[in-house]
Amino acid sequence: MGSSGASMGGAAGQGRQAGGTPRAALADLLTGNRRFVSGQPIHGHDVTAAAAASGDQQPYAVVLGCIDSRVPLEAIFDQTFGAICVIRTGGHVLDRAVCGSIEYVVGQLGVPLVMVLGHERCGAVGAAVDALRTGQRPGGSLAHLVDEIAPAVTEVGIDDPAVHPLAIRRHVRRTVGTLRADDLLAGPIAAGRVAVVGGLYDLATGEVALLDPG
Repeated sequence: MGSSGASMGGAAGQGRQAGGTPRAALADLLTGNRRFVSGQPIHGHDVTAAAAASGDQQPYAVVLGCIDSRVPLEAIFDQTFGAICVIRTGGHVLDRAVCGSIEYVVGQLGVPLVMVLGHERCGAVGAAVDALRTGQRPGGSLAHLVDEIAPAVTEVGIDDPAVHPLAIRRHVRRTVGTLRADDLLAGPIAAGRVAVVGGLYDLATGEVALLDPG
């Protein structure tokens, strides 16, 4: 997974963290997204960039996103090799492996920023909406995704005409809230060393908008 380092409260991996603060890390991510949207990215993903980043990893952010093939996370933030850690699950659903991975990069690599990124027209959220409307829970492990997203759909209201887009936003906020309450993240967050934020990716424009906690 990477080089070992300090405990959750330590100072491991401070090399390239965009200033080493949550605010600086978020600013760097969003600046990269603006380059991407404007058609002026600066990072070409070529072998020389891979070689340059082949030493100890010193990322400054971890981004949890959906598996949707239209949302390549390194590209939409215009980030090169070694800059960010990426985790992708259907509907950015959390499980123990995902939470453990985030705890690792925060605690061992000193990453100051965690972003949860949803996107418009998310199929996983759509599956949860359909399951609640029809009363037909899918089989297999897909049921786990639906079960984890369903509370956001219920909170919005299954009869709301805008349930799908509203539930996408609500699910991002719920995921952010769960991570902020994580036992190994809560302390660094309270101390101001780490921030967990939510965002929404627009499939049509490529723009990432931050979501307020509400």
